[in-house]
Amino acid sequence: MTLSSKPLNTLLTEFRSSAPTPGGGSAAALSGALGASLLAMVARLPKPRATAEPDLAALKAAADRSETLALALEALIDRDAEAYDGVVSAYRLPKGTDEEKAARTARIQTALRSAIDTPLEVMRACAAAITEVPLLLAMGNANAASDVKVGLELLRAGLRGAHYNVAINLDSVKDEAYRAAVQSESERLALSESDGAAAPSAPS
Repeated sequence: MTLSSKPLNTLLTEFRSSAPTPGGGSAAALSGALGASLLAMVARLPKPRATAEPDLAALKAAADRSETLALALEALIDRDAEAYDGVVSAYRLPKGTDEEKAARTARIQTALRSAIDTPLEVMRACAAAITEVPLLLAMGNANAASDVKVGLELLRAGLRGAHYNVAINLDSVKDEAYRAAVQSESERLALSESDGAAAPSAPS
């Protein structure tokens, strides 16, 4: 059974346990999934500010995009736990001979990339969802403005949390070109959390 398919109380119990997974990376993905889901909900509420057909179509498109991102983030809850387990398994490989040491090092480097690529995907998804916020604040149901803002804060938390996981694993990667590319992208994505801060004017 996947983490996201478990009852909420069971999932929270697992987060509270002494087991290393699910951990912060899965929590970041969960936070993002909740945030994107809230945006999808608001985009589908009746009685939006928008009345013109193009604006209503824009709301529908925002709902569809937010749902797609929410589902992607839901899948990343499990993928992050699997990636961390892969790193742990790699570090536990034998290192008694030169051959074993070489194999262990290669396996660790591969596992670290997975443990970086997964939270990087969380960052991408959260950043993409945040770009929907101004439209929802301007065109969505006025009574749901607080829901949009809660969704934004959850997405920001998911983005920042995933950024921490990218950074902590990146220090151990030996491929300098990969490190530089990931660092550049992750820093750019980290700045995107402010994208939902201001909404455009509501449609007349």
